[in-house]
Amino acid sequence: MTITANAKNWTDSTMATPLALESALTGARTTIIDPRRWQKAKVSYTTRHVACELADRPRELFLVTGDGVVPRPGDVALARVAEIGQHTRLESPASRRQLLFPGDEIVVAYGHRYAPDQYEAYVPGDLGLTNLIAAGGVIGTVTAQHTTMAPATTVQPLGLLADGQGLLTLGRCAPLAVREEAPPAGNAPVLAVLGTSMNAGKSLAVACLVRGLTAAGLTVAAGKATGTGAGGDPRLFTDAGATRVLDFTDFGLPSTYRLNHSTARRLLGSLVAELSGPGVDVTVVEVADGVYQDETARLLADPLFGTLIDGVVFAAADALGAVAGVSVLREAGVDVRAVSGLLTAAPLGAREAAAQLDVPVIDTYDLCDPDVARSLPR
Repeated sequence: MTITANAKNWTDSTMATPLALESALTGARTTIIDPRRWQKAKVSYTTRHVACELADRPRELFLVTGDGVVPRPGDVALARVAEIGQHTRLESPASRRQLLFPGDEIVVAYGHRYAPDQYEAYVPGDLGLTNLIAAGGVIGTVTAQHTTMAPATTVQPLGLLADGQGLLTLGRCAPLAVREEAPPAGNAPVLAVLGTSMNAGKSLAVACLVRGLTAAGLTVAAGKATGTGAGGDPRLFTDAGATRVLDFTDFGLPSTYRLNHSTARRLLGSLVAELSGPGVDVTVVEVADGVYQDETARLLADPLFGTLIDGVVFAAADALGAVAGVSVLREAGVDVRAVSGLLTAAPLGAREAAAQLDVPVIDTYDLCDPDVARSLPR
């Protein structure tokens, strides 16, 4: 019998023993984890809320294994590093890069990944050997990779983590939930930063925009609506001066690749609503990857996007991408306020784009200027 690991509601009081866990998941086996073993494991950024909950409320933990156990996105696993590849370090909850050694036991979450410059990967159908597909602590099986990437680091899942109430998942331990119907955002304007693709300069543009708006005396919140779990971008937004920063992992998601559209749109609405609370003057939200990525394209086509987002700063890598991207966004009815990103590192490329566009092409670091930044939300 094949068991979908987190398909069952495990809140019944009878679910307090390994035997009850096994009876709930036919074919599953449970093993009690020695607390000393848990304390030695390297915890990842993506599983930080799980670790925090366990630190606040210590309890007996189990490993759930068995041929019939099928992991799903957001399931948390204890895994052993089998072979070091592309990712040599694991990002900690505090975003410290922990050096990995073969044999290390790590706390990670299953998830899909879409990263054109790195890997495409999917959650596998069993607990067999798989890959560390993001330094933030996401595991899945690589199906495609950029030619510049080394083979992915290989890990052996030792089992899914559970306690007396059932599996420990990102969603169960997350501080926030994707609401069925997200409440309307506040009155503060919301700017989104989108781009041509991965590494077009979106995150840096968000940070510089946050810095400029903060320097203008405004209170700014920032978030990342889509992508793969990692702490670098949220920490960058905090460093730039954002008073509150959230991303999809705060809502219990390891990544947003292959997320159904209904959930993706509610996630965007929930994120904007949480960030645009009282006292916030401007909210800035990054949407990962490019405008042709499936989840992003569906969000752009949804009328909700225009309801939530007042304007967009578009990050491009070159002039052609800038012109094409602005055209795509306008066809979707999006108000493009400016173009920025990697393109602006090349004065000639920026000049080419400016000659073809009727919106300003702004050097990324010029977004730190309070007068420049303040001209964008309106």
